[in-house]
This record gives sequence, structure tokens and C-alpha cells, in this order.
Amino acid sequence: MGWFEAIVLGLVQGLTEFLPISSSAHLRITAALAGWGDPGAAFTAVIQIGTELAVILYFGRKIGHILRAWFFSLYRREWRQDPDARMGWLVIIGSVPIVVLGLLFQDAIHHTFRDLRLTATVLIVFGLILLLADRIGAKKRTLEHLTVPHGIGFGLAQALALVPGVSRSGGTVSAGLLLGYTRADAAEYSFLLAMPAVFGSGLYEVSKIGEGTGPEWGPTILATLVSFGVGYLVISWLMRYIKTNSFLPFVIYRLALGGLLFALIATGTLDPNAGPDL
Repeated sequence: MGWFEAIVLGLVQGLTEFLPISSSAHLRITAALAGWGDPGAAFTAVIQIGTELAVILYFGRKIGHILRAWFFSLYRREWRQDPDARMGWLVIIGSVPIVVLGLLFQDAIHHTFRDLRLTATVLIVFGLILLLADRIGAKKRTLEHLTVPHGIGFGLAQALALVPGVSRSGGTVSAGLLLGYTRADAAEYSFLLAMPAVFGSGLYEVSKIGEGTGPEWGPTILATLVSFGVGYLVISWLMRYIKTNSFLPFVIYRLALGGLLFALIATGTLDPNAGPDL
């Protein structure tokens, strides 16, 4: 992987991670269109750490309160009813599904799930699910109403993002909307919930960087830094946007991209299985 390729993929990661359009799908598609081959699940997992650092910067004060309250709740009974401590436990509970399913489906994540025909299909299907959720969701609940079953529901939706095209934020926000949460609160919990999964996945895959046919450390670090800077700008914009606007533009984009991807595959312009991981 060259430096230019790393910059482009870092930009793509930063631009798409927090939008409900699937960053992993865009990394896969961008590389395929440019003729670079599949950057691989390991590279994708590691550079996502950059965008999660943007989450820490944006929600820094809130995350600090959650960590402090959660830590005290471990040994001080009076802290166990604190809302921030409760949120800490709910983030842990919601992270369980993606950890379990990620370990169970390791081989499929690196191979089967990266087929561009599957990516195109889930772009369209989960775009329609997001449209439905945004239309029928009550949008009345806040994170104060978050329960353990709801946290698990969010977590199961996040686990679906192991398939490129689903979108971590798109899947979890759709689940939140269907459960009656506001757009902003569903997105906030989605971003908080992603942190353990992304950092865990990135650290798990980091040993594959610089090994064999995998990307080198230099370009990977550059892509991670670019994704951090761009990701922070995007999350800042998105949290303002969804307070007064619907997800319809993202739904339209997902449907158009999925349709275009099918057309490119059908005409032989793109090989759905191209790339070193396949």
C-alpha cells in the first residue's frame, strides 16, 4: 500500500464512519474501483481506531464522567444508581454480541462477508430498514430510558456491521429508532457503544499489519491519523444535522450506491471477489 492510497482510504474512513452508509463498504468499494485490491479486514479494523479517537475527543467530558462513575460503582454501592455508571454497564452489555459473533465468524469476516455482491445487497436492504425506522420510530425516548434489553438490541444491531455495507451507525441507529429513541440519542449511544468493539477489533488485528501481504505500518498510521481528523469534523456536523433533519438523504445514497455496485458487477467492471483477502 502506497502513501497516496493510505491518504485516500483514511479520508474515506473519516468521511463515512459516522454516517449511516458503511465505512467498511466504502473502503472496499474505493479500493476496488481504483484497482488497488481489497485493503483487508485488518487494515479496516486498525484505521477505525482513528475515528474512535475522534469520538473520545468529541464526547470527552461525557466519557470521562462515565468511566469515573463506572469505576466507583465497582466497589461503592451508592454509585451503582448513578446514571453515568449505569451507562458504563450498558455499553459493556451492548458490546457482548459483537465480541461473541466477531470471534465465531472470523473466517467469514475476512473472506465471505467481503464479497461485493453481498455489500451491494445489504446497502440496499439496510437502507430501506433505516428509512422505515426513521418514518415509524416514535423518537420520544432519551438515553435515560435505556434498559438492558434495549442495550442488547442495540448490540445485536451493531454486530450486523461485521458485514460491510450494513453500517455500524446505520444498524444501531435503526434499532434505536425502532425502539422509540430520538435520532440524536440513538446516534450518541451508537458512537459510545462502538468504542469497545472498535478498539478491541483494532488491537486484535494490529498484529497483521506489516506481516505477509498486509499493509505496512507507515501507510496504516497515516491513514489512521487522516481518519481521526476528518472523522472529528464529520461527527461534529452529524450531531447538529440529525437534531432537525431526517436520514432520507443517506437512504437515497445507499440505494443508489447499491444499485450502481450491482451494475458495475453485472457489466464486469468490478470483480466482486477481487482482493488479497478473497
